[in-house]
Amino acid sequence: MDTPRSVFKIDQNTPGSEVAAETAAALAAASLVFRRSDRTYSKLLARRAISVFEFADKHRGAYSTGLRKYVCPFYCDFSGYQDELLWAAAWLQKATKNPTYLNYIQANGQILGAGEFDNTFGWDNKHVGARILLSKAFLIQKVRSLHDYKGHADSFICSIIPGASYSSAQYTPGGLLFKMNDSNMQYVTSTSFLLLSYAKYLTTARQVVNCGGTAITPKRLRAIAKRQVDYLLGDNPLKMSYMVGYGPRYPQRIHHRGSSLPSIAAHPAKIQCSSGFSVMRSQSPNPNILVGAVIGGPDQHDRFPDQRSDYEQSEPATYINAPLVGTLAYLAHSFGQM
Repeated sequence: MDTPRSVFKIDQNTPGSEVAAETAAALAAASLVFRRSDRTYSKLLARRAISVFEFADKHRGAYSTGLRKYVCPFYCDFSGYQDELLWAAAWLQKATKNPTYLNYIQANGQILGAGEFDNTFGWDNKHVGARILLSKAFLIQKVRSLHDYKGHADSFICSIIPGASYSSAQYTPGGLLFKMNDSNMQYVTSTSFLLLSYAKYLTTARQVVNCGGTAITPKRLRAIAKRQVDYLLGDNPLKMSYMVGYGPRYPQRIHHRGSSLPSIAAHPAKIQCSSGFSVMRSQSPNPNILVGAVIGGPDQHDRFPDQRSDYEQSEPATYINAPLVGTLAYLAHSFGQM
């Protein structure tokens, strides 16, 4: 590629609380990962997480305000930066055990949208993830002041359980959770991850979710998550695996430049930018198989045209794959114990 790879920044004059807070959350989470194997590095990550969060909170603002012409319309901030601030504070509370962050959550939780009735966890909205994480602190660590987050997490669970009171989720005839046409599989993978995480916390605490008088057990949550992953991997009406390279049948024409254009070995001459459109419209399979990539997936009727031009259904993304890693790790570890 010889197109410009521009780098943009946020600072106090062009704030981006979502970017900074999400970075702080990632650094805090990583500090936990390295705590046993490399304590020096773990402490460095925690210190950086603290400073980046302070910047995010002090200089509040949406990154897509100052960088609108570069990130919109596809990656504007649609949900606000409040969810990322709560998400970062939750991870810092978990990573540092510093009462400062618990106090911050108690003082700012409602302002930052802790109780909002949204049931989507994705690249733009972290509210549900924060609720699940903070409910763990209540259920496992017995942090009583976070009692409300168990209720918030339960509300999310009830909203996606098929047939439960207050359920607002839509499923395809084949059983796939369906949120929207554009890259729906990101919500399938992220929701499955949250279901398994919450099931684990509930099991440890010996609790269930009460949905209008109906008890939803951890076993039920695990079964729903497993069904979503099974669908994704090929147990669906089309017998199509939506993970490229996995199973006997998977998408052949995904919307991905590196996968669809010929390699330098096969086509040494320069390919001009506009020349790629003829390849995009071609019915030939992609020459380079992007093994492991999960794409947007089928529509609400379980249909999948397998066309590069249909980027809503055929485009892979890191935010689709990322939650699936944790989900698969849990299912692989728990195989035969579901």
